Amino acid sequence: MRNKYTCVIGLEVHTQLLTESKAFSFSSTNFGDNPNHNTDPVTLGLPGSLPVLNKKLVEYAIKVGLATNCKIREINRFDRKNYFYPDMPKGYQISQHEGPICYDGNVEIELEGERKQIGITRIHMEEDSGKSIHDLDIDTLLDFNRAGVALIEIVTEPVIRSSAEAYQFLTQLKQILLYTGVSSGNMEEGALRCDANVSVMPVGTEVFGTKSEVKNLNSFRNVEKAIEYEINRQIELIESGGKVIQETRMWDGGKNITVAMRTKETARDYRYFPEADLPMLKISQDMIDGIKAELPEMPLERKYRLQNDYDIPLYDAGIIVEDIDLANYFEKTCSLLEEKSPKSYKLVSNWIMTELLRIKSEQDLAIIDLPLSEEFLAEIVDLLISEKISNQIAKDIFPIILDEKKSPKLIVNEKGLVQVNDTDLIESMAKKLVDDNPEEVERYKQGKDRVHGFFVGQIMKESKGKANPKLVSEIVKKYLDA
Repeated sequence: MRNKYTCVIGLEVHTQLLTESKAFSFSSTNFGDNPNHNTDPVTLGLPGSLPVLNKKLVEYAIKVGLATNCKIREINRFDRKNYFYPDMPKGYQISQHEGPICYDGNVEIELEGERKQIGITRIHMEEDSGKSIHDLDIDTLLDFNRAGVALIEIVTEPVIRSSAEAYQFLTQLKQILLYTGVSSGNMEEGALRCDANVSVMPVGTEVFGTKSEVKNLNSFRNVEKAIEYEINRQIELIESGGKVIQETRMWDGGKNITVAMRTKETARDYRYFPEADLPMLKISQDMIDGIKAELPEMPLERKYRLQNDYDIPLYDAGIIVEDIDLANYFEKTCSLLEEKSPKSYKLVSNWIMTELLRIKSEQDLAIIDLPLSEEFLAEIVDLLISEKISNQIAKDIFPIILDEKKSPKLIVNEKGLVQVNDTDLIESMAKKLVDDNPEEVERYKQGKDRVHGFFVGQIMKESKGKANPKLVSEIVKKYLDA
């Protein structure tokens, strides 16, 4: 049945911005403070209180707009979105309705090697609501710390055609938000919240079906699961002779289903009208140009540049650019290498992908807090490339580097760990080993290749791991083949 229908998906992503004060008041936005600690007359909607626009909200909205290839509206106004619910005490939310600050943009995603642009309909500024707490065995409680926090809402065009595309879009969007520094992107703290509009239509038609809006999506994987469920639910409903109705549904992560919440509101239900307490906002070209000049290279472009500039696999580049600090760490380390070559760059990538990310995960550290500086990693790679130490020695001294925060080159010199490249010494060790083990040599000549490894291991053991493994292997083979 699935191949008879085309899926039509649009996403609405609410993003809390990293402003120190709220969108229209001076209250703190610090997460985790005691309930109702970060409030003021504007937040609580007290009579006579007036909103004051936070300049950072405007700058951050423009920054995201430029990063997602949007046009920036010169003249902006704010509107009141009216609804009565306990978490919004003044009875309305300050938002933008018909004239969003950013519009007509796109975000490029990758899926199975293919690249696709997801259109951005609009990005508008607004304030967050408070938080209603229902899960206690008492009456509903209200926390207004979040009320008034600066938000942008990013709305896509209905061009997403699968749950996998939706997942990739959210992943790419979060990277953009992190690269621009406007949001933490932390879904657990409510900094990123997504609603999905889902509908289906018969293949070959152009008229969209009736959509359902799915809420309560607290992770990217849940977005993917909820969209899959909703697509299948709608198709089964249509195939059985039923009719999809426009409604808001909630994702139940425990049961992995969507459940009906209410029939869908329309703009008329919210009775939008201009916010009379805020003047019109004019965005100058100088302001736009200044913000554009501060934009970093975006993650997808950086991924392909790292692959091209450093000749590392695209997979490695994709992992590295997931965190802007990690990407900066990689590039700085490469710039410090004595030998700048694809081989040394790949070694940097290997150590980052294995050791650094392991430490980051185990110790729950940010990249900038890792106990291995770019200078020390560059030294490790230089020691390996110049064959002054073996991989085994590098792994042996790695815990010492982390614990003592001491230069790898200094540790190698102090402990006398410089790799032995003396051909005559290794040849004498190999010759003696072959002479002392004629039975093993005979087994090798009969096709037992593992004997080669045995001899190499014996020499490495005798040299306490200092002998150059590559050189040992070549010399042992020469004597065994003689």
